[in-house]
Amino acid sequence: MSTQKRIEDLRKRSEKVMAGGGPKRIEKQHASGKLTARERVEKLLDQGTFVELDRFVTHRCTNFGMEKKECPGEGVVTGYGTIDGRLVYVFAQDFTVEGGSLGEMHAAKIVKVQQLALKMGAPLIGLNDSGGARIQEAVDALSGYGKIFFNNTIASGVIPQISAIMGPCAGGAVYSPALTDFIYMVKNTSQMFITGPQVIKTVTGEEVTSEQLGGAMTHNSVSGVAQFAAENDEDCLAQIRKLISYIPSNNMESAPVVETGDDPLRIDESLNSFMPDNSNQPYDMYEVIAKIVDNGEYYDVQPFFATNIITCFARLDGQTVGIIANQPKVMAGCLDINASDKSSRFIRFCDAFNIPLLNIVDVPGFLPGTNQEYGGIIRHGAKMLYAYSEATVPKITLVTRKAYGGSYLAMCSRDLGADQVIAWPTAEIAVMGPAGAANIIFKGDPDIQQKTAEYVENFANPYQAAVRGFVDMVIEPKETRPVLINALNMLMTKREGRPAKRHGNIPL
Repeated sequence: MSTQKRIEDLRKRSEKVMAGGGPKRIEKQHASGKLTARERVEKLLDQGTFVELDRFVTHRCTNFGMEKKECPGEGVVTGYGTIDGRLVYVFAQDFTVEGGSLGEMHAAKIVKVQQLALKMGAPLIGLNDSGGARIQEAVDALSGYGKIFFNNTIASGVIPQISAIMGPCAGGAVYSPALTDFIYMVKNTSQMFITGPQVIKTVTGEEVTSEQLGGAMTHNSVSGVAQFAAENDEDCLAQIRKLISYIPSNNMESAPVVETGDDPLRIDESLNSFMPDNSNQPYDMYEVIAKIVDNGEYYDVQPFFATNIITCFARLDGQTVGIIANQPKVMAGCLDINASDKSSRFIRFCDAFNIPLLNIVDVPGFLPGTNQEYGGIIRHGAKMLYAYSEATVPKITLVTRKAYGGSYLAMCSRDLGADQVIAWPTAEIAVMGPAGAANIIFKGDPDIQQKTAEYVENFANPYQAAVRGFVDMVIEPKETRPVLINALNMLMTKREGRPAKRHGNIPL
């Protein structure tokens, strides 16, 4: 065979693989509101940068007629490219080929890019759209999942791992995304569940739709399994690009510093009159965040789950920070089981990837009630204590109003390792609310009203804590942005060690 014919043969083989499941299945994919695997990869990466690996890999299964089936690309597209010029690895399951089902060689392709991403210190992005394990391949498919799960775990805390659920994801397939750092889901076209609606109906008698059971908003607002909900495939891929801009490529690097054009010395006079005079009146913490960070921009993480606490990425003078903030508009900003889990995981991600933490505190306590106690609020709340204590990145705590008891500790007080504690004059730092404390202290005293008023006057402020050195500075609210940026710059050379150990035992 001549060289020219060999080249033509190569082209034909490539065209066959790149055609995926063929025009009819591609048309069906588009009709369901979904892009194909290759279209997704092209939209995710910088134009023209995708390099495909293992294009000609195919299965070697001989069970149940599989030896007669052609599976172009083995139902998954794998390779690498760049996002904003930075190297990333990607795999995209192709639902037009055997429903994107995972078999031995399908898994081998994913495992290869997992290992390459780990070696090169680059983020790994998985675009999931699969019917699950390829039944015909039996234990080989099961083994493939096991290898993927193992690599997810080994890479955790070393490189960022991002999963996008862009179609069905069921059974064992859901555990790889669950082991990654962030999960995106597309509204109306993606689902995640261990067992589908039919199995549930057979076993328990419950009737539920796929969307109700494992749709995007179910996992974003109810279960907390997913962190982001996208309107469609394009929105999902654009959001992933946005997330990548905030985070480093690996645990040995820092996040990119971006020129935002926002003056680091900018003050905001509106903050001086922002806080309600009545300490029981709610306000929107998102407004405080927007007034402080560069250009008022932030990227909310899990915005639909445990909305009594905010976790988001933002920038201060171009430097990425992870923000954990109580939301007084929801449950008065109390901490509960879900808020504890949400914030603890976010804190640990930031600590693993060298992202400084800014904690904005207005917390009256842990949410009381039998539901919380029976659900293990002690165990869940302890996760926050553990996560903050374990974190060695710069930690800045800003107290805007209430900071009571154990919930203040759980929001990173000085004693849990805050490097700088800054308070507004409206801050109230105490074991409990001053009025409640006075009622206990002066119980039965004939002058209880007068003494309570005096107690509130003396303790409903940040100065008792400042006198003891628990607060480093009390500032005018308008000065918050330049003070925070100054503190962040001061802390960038922070070095803090921990005792040598295999790992701690977080209260899960």
